[in-house]
Amino acid sequence: MAELKQTDWREQGKPPTLFKRFAFDSYSQTRAFLDALAALAEETGQHPQNINFGTTYVNLTLDALDGKTLGDTERAFAARIDALVQGS
Repeated sequence: MAELKQTDWREQGKPPTLFKRFAFDSYSQTRAFLDALAALAEETGQHPQNINFGTTYVNLTLDALDGKTLGDTERAFAARIDALVQGS
């Protein structure tokens, strides 16, 4: 799945979250990413705290599962989300 612009995951505090914006060439790419994200969430039982999207972008926020500290679980989920874009 092609992608125009991708930033690194940005840590934000209080409550601790990871945020990332994904930008795509077309609405069909955005939709395919959202569908793949939904399947990944069902598979892993982990879900983004917040999803905001438009025609060619998706903003995702992942929160700390314990509400206090971002750990390996959240970072591994973020990496799997990145892999959706890379077609892995």
